[in-house]
Amino acid sequence: MNIREKYEQFELVHLSENASKAILSKGRKEEEQKCEIRTDFQRDRDRILHSKAFRRLKHKTQVFLSPEGDHYRTRLTHTLEVSQISRTIARGLNLNEDLTEAIALGHDLGHTPFGHSGERALAAMFPDGFKHNEQSLRVVEILEKPGGINLTWEVRDGILHHTGKELPATLEGQVTKIADRIAYINHDIDDALRGGIIALADIPASSAEVLGNRHNARINAMVQDIVANSGQKPRIMMSSRVEKATDALRSFLFARVYINSEAKEEDEKAKYILKQLFLHAVQNPAEIFGAAEQWYDTVERMACDYIAGMTDRYAIAQYRKLFIPHGWDR
Repeated sequence: MNIREKYEQFELVHLSENASKAILSKGRKEEEQKCEIRTDFQRDRDRILHSKAFRRLKHKTQVFLSPEGDHYRTRLTHTLEVSQISRTIARGLNLNEDLTEAIALGHDLGHTPFGHSGERALAAMFPDGFKHNEQSLRVVEILEKPGGINLTWEVRDGILHHTGKELPATLEGQVTKIADRIAYINHDIDDALRGGIIALADIPASSAEVLGNRHNARINAMVQDIVANSGQKPRIMMSSRVEKATDALRSFLFARVYINSEAKEEDEKAKYILKQLFLHAVQNPAEIFGAAEQWYDTVERMACDYIAGMTDRYAIAQYRKLFIPHGWDR
């Protein structure tokens, strides 16, 4: 029995009966020879971590489009925080930490430059619409390498359903879904405080009373509540009291930070840049994508993939190259 097989047996014996076990996975689209050391979920985590799409997250916006400072979150640091919170919850519930981590690391691989502003821009231009969770799945199934990186069904399901009304099929996927919300609510409050968009006194008193008024206290309260309320249940959930306080914080962020705040004052510029890059790609496909025999899909679909894969700084650089006369931006 090799190392992988021993660990697969360990999962069967020691994880919760509701946990996903690597040996019971629904498998990959293309069968592969097993690793002697790592389980399939561990291999998926490593494939995501070593992907080019993962590395690009460090230069993609979370909320602040042009932050002046080194401590604001990016899409990468958001992903790492989701991963940490997910693993803590999974460990508290005796679920599969490897599967949880893989889903968390991969959940935003398809996110656009310029955060949700970029997502809205592409959704308005691409005929089929655009959702970053669907694009994240497209990255791992098609775009990262020819034919994708062949992840297990459980990881792909968790990535696709980390947002939206439909729940992931596994508890590990549900953990990542709720951890994503915990992460962005709390770190967006932290960044908005740092940027002077809000003050500590602005945070809803009803939420502070339940969750605390400090970053670490709020996260700890949410995580502990989830662990206490989800044990041996077929769904990951908060208590109604903590869920109400969490929802109030989210509504507060939409009212004070996500819409009509200094954090979003560059939104229209960002959307304009992506619109021009998209139109240019559609109107000049040979310049962007090469000869027609090399195209893998419609011009509009390839333009969407092209734009979604950009970092903020690459999108800006491409816009300058295509639309700003040489020397004017110096």
